[in-house]
Parts: sequence; C-alpha cells; structure tokens
Amino acid sequence: MPNTSPSPSGRRAELLAAGAAAVTVVLWASAFVSIRSAGDAYSPGALALGRLLAGALALGVICLLRREGVPPRSAWRGIAISGLLWFGFYMVALNWGEQQVDAGTAALVVNTGPILIALLGARLLGDPMPPRLLAGMAVSFAGAVTVGLSMSGEGGSSVLGVVLCLLAAVAYAGGVVAQKPALGSASPLQVTTFGCLVGAVLCLPFAGQLVQEAGDAPASATLNMLYLGVFPTALAFTTWAYALSRTTASRMGATTYAAPALVVLMSWLFLGEVPGLLTLVGGVLCLAGVAVSRSRSRAAAPGARPRCGAVATAAQARGGRPRSGRR
Repeated sequence: MPNTSPSPSGRRAELLAAGAAAVTVVLWASAFVSIRSAGDAYSPGALALGRLLAGALALGVICLLRREGVPPRSAWRGIAISGLLWFGFYMVALNWGEQQVDAGTAALVVNTGPILIALLGARLLGDPMPPRLLAGMAVSFAGAVTVGLSMSGEGGSSVLGVVLCLLAAVAYAGGVVAQKPALGSASPLQVTTFGCLVGAVLCLPFAGQLVQEAGDAPASATLNMLYLGVFPTALAFTTWAYALSRTTASRMGATTYAAPALVVLMSWLFLGEVPGLLTLVGGVLCLAGVAVSRSRSRAAAPGARPRCGAVATAAQARGGRPRSGRR
C-alpha cells in the first residue's frame, strides 16, 4: 500500500501556515487597542488613510528589497476588489461605526464576517463546509456574542453605527473571497502591497483631514496610527495572505474568531480593563470554537487507512469482487 502520510516538507508547510495565521490574529487583536487610542485624535477617514499610507510604504520597501514585480494581469481583479472593499471601505466604515456604537455592539455585528466568508466561499469558491468547521464557527460565534453582550456599555447604539459595522463585515467578507483567487497567480506580498495601495488611493479624499489632525494630535496617537500601518496592516495582512493561499477562505475566516479572546486579554494587560466572568467565558468559547473548526476528523486525517468494508463497497461498485494481492 502506498504511503499517504504527509512528508516532512508538507508538515513544515502546514506549521508555517498555522504560524502565519496566529501572527495575523494576534496583530489584528492588538489593532483594536490601538484604534481606540488613536481614534480620539483622528477622524475615521484620516486614521484609515494614515494607516494605509504607513502600510503601503513599509510594504513597498520590502517589495523593492525582494525585487517583487507587478502582479500578473490575472490577479488584478481580485487585488482591486479586495483593495476597494477590505483595505479601503472596511477600515473607514469600521472606524466610523465604532464611534457610533459601544464596543460590544460593534463586536457582535463585525463578527458576522466569518459566517459571511463561509457562505460566500462555499457559493463562489466551492469551499467545503465540513461539520467540524460549522460546529466550530457556531461555538465561536456564541463566544463572540457573549463577549459582546458583556462589553456593551450603558450608551445607546445608533442605527447608523450598526449599519456601518454591518457594511464593514460585508466588505471584509467580500474582500477575503475576492483575494483568494488572486493568490493563485500572485505572491502574498504582491497581493497585500497592491491591495493596500488601492485602499490608500480610495482614501485620498481624507488627505486634508489627515494633515490638519496630525498637527494637533498627540505623539502617542500618531505612533499608534503608524503602528497600525506597519504591523496590523503591512505584516498581518501579508501573513494572512500567506496562510490563505494554503487553506480555504472559510477555515481562515473561522480562525479570526480567536481575536475577541485576545482583545479581552490585551485590554486587561494594557488598558487595565478587568474582564468580568461572562467576558472570560465568551473568550474561552471563541478559542474552543477555533480549535474545533481547525481540527480534522480521524477519517479525513492524512494517512488514514480505508476500512475493509469500504474497499469491498468500491469493488462492488466496479462490478467485481474485491481485489486481492494476486491476479
């Protein structure tokens, strides 16, 4: 029987992809803390433009050092759509929405994104929807709802804020699904760099606000904006694209459900916001759901041997008896 167990190089590739996804989730979780700090001094559009310009500059330098050229023509459609939806519209809508609603409501609405990714991925990309992925997403979404409810403040949530957060979730899902085919012909660095450039061009109308607000903003807010550009944008979006090129959009979307748990932890460590029991329970559910969604059933595990009954059934389907070792 041929050996179907994964090779050492295959296992190494899986570990690298998992590590890239972990880096992405951690940095995106830290972005929520930085956005809260920089959002007091910068308006939503100016903050998005400053973040994208910093990210595009960092990515451009890396592209020059690595001598990455222009992406092939076949990748530009996906790059343009993801740049417009995810890098551009999503960042402005999310920044604006979080100024209109409390953090809990924003978390509840935005966390519909992975569900939309799974639905769009199954419909447009043919992504499989295994039971473990669906079960894990259900558990994680329940955790996100729990975290959101526990973080809801006394301030009311405006209809405009809810709509903006919902539009941000839709743009996020559409950008991810559009980005996946582009990674078939362009490198993760190319897709991220030029997607970031497209988003920056879309946000150029906010350039006047950015210049005016940068002159009045404290140094800490500007440093947070630069951090958002270099790490949660340039680095995290590149590691995301690397991991996405090696798995399905649905599975990657489910991985981001770990972010709410990390946001709770970071807010506790860096902002002194002590989470309540309900928040901690929600965070644990988010992590548990991610673990379930990324696990594999024993039957689907690489190297699993087919049962004798399965061999016999296959032979009968061919109209003959099960094959033996002799003719």
